[in-house]
Amino acid sequence: MCAKTIETKDITYEGLLQGNADWIQDMIQADPDYFDKLSAGQHPPVLWIGCSDSRVPANQITNTMPGDIFVHRNIANVVVHTDMNLLSVLDYSVNVLKVKHIIVCGHYGCGGVNAALGNKQVGIIDNWLRHIRDVYRVHQLEMETMKDPEKRSNRMVELNAIESAANVVNTSIVQNAWANGQELSVHAWVYSLRTGKITDMKVSSHGINDVHPAFKVSL
Repeated sequence: MCAKTIETKDITYEGLLQGNADWIQDMIQADPDYFDKLSAGQHPPVLWIGCSDSRVPANQITNTMPGDIFVHRNIANVVVHTDMNLLSVLDYSVNVLKVKHIIVCGHYGCGGVNAALGNKQVGIIDNWLRHIRDVYRVHQLEMETMKDPEKRSNRMVELNAIESAANVVNTSIVQNAWANGQELSVHAWVYSLRTGKITDMKVSSHGINDVHPAFKVSL
């Protein structure tokens, strides 16, 4: 079922509530038991770690339904080991929901990544964007060979998703899951706003041997 197209300028507070009422009717018409099934519990096979950008909704771009994907979003889909919000989501996803796939999905044209590539002071978010600048520092030689701003931005988006996926792999949460024989894979994807296509970065991790030696914990 396709969502109704609506221009941002037409969205009002009242319109959101009316949209909810319309959606309820659409879902019940398609399946009278839909909400009974949905309220019975969730068993999503996927944890999605994505950007907060309003143009990158996980369910729509993967053609899935509510209940299919457990979602965590932040500016520029950053994964760092001190973010208790993200770690709580990760722990619940892996140890309670028993997800089989964790996907870190960035997107080309990411405002957070572009801000991190510049030197302009934005505000308190500058502290968050420093994590992306750390990724730049690690890959500085490659990045400095790219003179075209768009190509630099696109590659930084890819590297940020790859490094964030690696940070997921290196957590004790994921390592313990693998040590206990749990089926779990971690992936890095990038979404194109221009084409709607998702690109797999081909850096998937499936077991304890994929953990960087510096981050391996004694299990």
